[in-house]
Amino acid sequence: MTKMKIQMPMTQRGTRDYPTAIGLAIIHLGALGVFVPALFSWSGVFVGIALYVATGFGISLGFHRLLTHRSLTMWKPLEYFAAFVGGLALQGGPIDWVATHRAHHANTDRDGDPHDANRGMPWAHMEWLFRTSKDRIEPEERQRWAADLLKDPFYCFLEKYNTYIQIVLGLALLLVGGWSWVIWGIFFRLVFTYHCTWLVNSAAHAVGYQSYRTGDRSTNNWWVAFLSFGEGWHNNHHAFPFSASHGLRWFEFDVTFWIIRFLRWTRLAKNVRLPSREMMERLQLPKPIIRRSFSN
Repeated sequence: MTKMKIQMPMTQRGTRDYPTAIGLAIIHLGALGVFVPALFSWSGVFVGIALYVATGFGISLGFHRLLTHRSLTMWKPLEYFAAFVGGLALQGGPIDWVATHRAHHANTDRDGDPHDANRGMPWAHMEWLFRTSKDRIEPEERQRWAADLLKDPFYCFLEKYNTYIQIVLGLALLLVGGWSWVIWGIFFRLVFTYHCTWLVNSAAHAVGYQSYRTGDRSTNNWWVAFLSFGEGWHNNHHAFPFSASHGLRWFEFDVTFWIIRFLRWTRLAKNVRLPSREMMERLQLPKPIIRRSFSN
């Protein structure tokens, strides 16, 4: 999975991204409101969980497997809805997200990877978002990485107004449920979703097992998969980026793929791509490699 970036004004290559750093700091500070007794409500907790599930699937299914890798095709209005919900995770617009993730796959764990895991856990987890980085994908580079999305007016609209849509959601929650709903449904939910996705970039490149030869540090990590709706089977994903299923063994539960199977059954999704047995056997390691830290 890829970049958690709040859509902010352009920064020059090689400079710190102060707007993103400030935005993330404000959101994290706002999430501390969950410790204020006056801001607690069970309805707020429910709203936060519901939005976490919805936006998590929006990222995993919409931004990642559908838009980035084209692992399946969906009825166009449903595709747009999945992308819209993914945008509510406030990880940047779909064009920025897809461009960054495609660059990651093209240069995984080497020069050119926006969140190269060889630079350590803090960098891969979140520092790459705002610290000085020559590998950050700037707006002028998006044509190279996401030309298909740039041709679609709907995705250009989401890219431009992503942050404003989040503000509208926050105002709606405030009007209906008060500040409790805002704290749990916006701030806490965003922070929790951020770190779940960031763990795919960090923990799933350091801790877990490798089943396939990929030439990078990607691992299969069960608890990251649990938190990110199947995205934590990351070594599988790097072996077969086109695959709609990231869990390739019976015990590798991939909730996102369950949703895809349901959509295929209802004929709302088709052209679901999966690796063949021959592909899997060709890349399979004789014995799984266990990784326990960034140092091994």
